[in-house]
Amino acid sequence: MQILRIDSATTGDNSVSRELTQAALDHFREKHPDATVVERDLGTDPLPHLDNVTTGAIRLPAEAHTEEMKAAFPAERAVLDEFLASDIVLIGAPMYNFTIPSQLKSWIDRLGVPGVTFKYSEAGPEGLAGGRKVVVLSSRGGEYDQDGPAEHQETLLRDFLGFIGVSDPVFIRAEKIGFGPEVRAQALADAKAEIARL
Repeated sequence: MQILRIDSATTGDNSVSRELTQAALDHFREKHPDATVVERDLGTDPLPHLDNVTTGAIRLPAEAHTEEMKAAFPAERAVLDEFLASDIVLIGAPMYNFTIPSQLKSWIDRLGVPGVTFKYSEAGPEGLAGGRKVVVLSSRGGEYDQDGPAEHQETLLRDFLGFIGVSDPVFIRAEKIGFGPEVRAQALADAKAEIARL
C-alpha cells in the first residue's frame, strides 16, 4: 500500500489545501498504518514546464530518444511511476485565477503518457491508470456555481483524471475562504468532517 501526497500551493503555512492534504494523510495513515508515504511538494520544489526534451523523454519510444532525452528520462518517468505505484493519491489543489497552479499542471502533464496512462482506439480514448483512489483537496477564495464565474480548477482535474482512467475521484473543498476568518474556519471544519468520512 502506497499513499502519494501532492501539494501545489505557494502560500506556505497559510495554505488551506496543505492543511487539508495533511488531514487526509493523517486519516489514511490511521486506516493503513503500514502504508508507505511518498510526498511531493510542487510549491517548494516545482517541476519545470515541459519542453522539447522532456516531452520527448516522456512520450517518445526509447529508440527515438536523443542523448538529452535519454538523460532526462529517469527523472521524468519517476514522477509517473510514483503515481502508478500509489493506491491512494491525495492532491492539494488550490484555485489560482479560476484554475489550478501552473506547477500542478506541470505535474499532470507528466501523467498523460500515450500507451501508459491512456490509449486511442476506434472507440475513442481509453484510460489505463484506474484502480487507485484519488482525493482532490480543493481550496477556493470565493464561491463557484452555475450562476457565478466559471471555474476551471476542479473541472480540469476531473476531466484529466477521467481521461486517464480515474473515473471516480473524490473532491473535498474548502470554499469561500476569502470571506473572513470565521467563514474560513467553518469551511476547513466542514472539509475535515468530509475527510473523516472517507
